[in-house]
Amino acid sequence: MAHGISLHIGLNGVDRTKYGGWDGKLIACENDARDMEQLAKEAGIKERTTLLTPEATVDNITAELRKAAKVLTAGDLLLFSYSGHGGQVPDLNGPEDESDRLDETMCFFDREYIDDELYKEFEGFAEGVRILCFLDCCHSGSGIRVREILSPEAMEEQFQTTDPNQVETTARIMPLDMQAEMYDRNKEFFDDIQRKLNAKDNRDLGATALLISACQDNQLAADGLRNGLFTATVLQVWNGGKFTGGYKAFHREILKQMPAIQSPNLFITGRANNRFITERPFTL
Repeated sequence: MAHGISLHIGLNGVDRTKYGGWDGKLIACENDARDMEQLAKEAGIKERTTLLTPEATVDNITAELRKAAKVLTAGDLLLFSYSGHGGQVPDLNGPEDESDRLDETMCFFDREYIDDELYKEFEGFAEGVRILCFLDCCHSGSGIRVREILSPEAMEEQFQTTDPNQVETTARIMPLDMQAEMYDRNKEFFDDIQRKLNAKDNRDLGATALLISACQDNQLAADGLRNGLFTATVLQVWNGGKFTGGYKAFHREILKQMPAIQSPNLFITGRANNRFITERPFTL
């Protein structure tokens, strides 16, 4: 049997001293991480790490990814899940035809983490490693580009409920004014990261990374009382391991159960691995 390692990240808030006074309060992200770890345990993954809110720093997460990269070899599996806020920064090193010129970020406890940084860590994994990602945050469709940025008013309207028996839903997005403020304040830092990770200098990804995201690039991901809407649907479709199809069927079933305003995406990058795609989810 292949070797499996999982890393689960859940943030119900961020360090307000590092985010200009914004605390990023959410409800269900820590539960998402715990429940995804439980799923990993039931799937037979013995080496599992869960980092919750104050533990979910860039250094801690990077250290866990690099530790896994030293251990996993061809055919092994890394399961990576993240629940928290998503944001964007201007893209300095992407393809010339990327019209929106934005990179996605995950809001770790101490700073925003650019998608380029995550892919750079994935490049450290051996050829043939299977990387399975679940991102429960806004604008997570491909981890590459956002086609449309909604206004704050449109975001509020998109998730407003008219059912008096339901609580108002919160979107897992870093407020747009805060995104702009944080980038302006730390422009040199973020720009320097992207220069060092110039896409033209990156080597090909030898591993295969398969992402099932909470929504499309131009959509938002809903928080909840127990789980985020996406994570709750993943768990429901998985049904304690009773699901038997491959990843495409798994994604289609999740998609069927989600509202039109939040449509999970399936995105694959790196080395071609058709066997991985057709496997039953979470197979070691």
